[in-house]
Amino acid sequence: MNVFSRYKRRWQVSKAKPGDGSRLRPYRLWQLFSRSLFAVELADPTGRRHLFEVDVRHLADSTTKKSPAAVYRDGVQVLRGNVPVAFPVPGGVIEVATSLYGVKRMHFVGDDGGERVLSPHPRSPEGLRARFDRRFPRTSAVVGVVGLVVLLVGLAVTLSVAAEQITRVEVVAAQVGTFTSPVLLPAWAKFALAAAGALAATDRALRLKSTWMAD
Repeated sequence: MNVFSRYKRRWQVSKAKPGDGSRLRPYRLWQLFSRSLFAVELADPTGRRHLFEVDVRHLADSTTKKSPAAVYRDGVQVLRGNVPVAFPVPGGVIEVATSLYGVKRMHFVGDDGGERVLSPHPRSPEGLRARFDRRFPRTSAVVGVVGLVVLLVGLAVTLSVAAEQITRVEVVAAQVGTFTSPVLLPAWAKFALAAAGALAATDRALRLKSTWMAD
């Protein structure tokens, strides 16, 4: 781990605060778009195994009563914090991060550097997407590829339009000349591309494969 990674890890661990000892509330169907729940089983130093669950509240922030992320050990809240955060657990840390489209990181990172993704609750959006992937792997793969293509097209269009706007500035135009975007989309096409991009970014978030393009 390099110096920057160590500093980032210490900063994220420092954001983890003691939990309030409350019990984990059951996951409800109406929380599909406001809550994510993940779990992993870990052994403590004595070898006893515990179930660690990470409850993410997408509508929560530092001003709300509930924390954006909280860790429950065997159903009892032991840690909480604002994302991005790294929760210290037996054998390593659980790194949690979110984006506009959902959870983008939910990994247990061991002291040996090994990583594994926590298992989503079966009724959560991430769990439903994982079930779809298991039942229809080929269709799921096609959806993933189409989504990536949509994001790449959206990125190309955005960069093209941005380049045209920047080169309209007199100082920039005098140095590099002007650029005219070859892409001229009608209003309905721009809306459709934006909507498709949001769906593609959401799908990648549900599979914890968010990229900087989606963010």
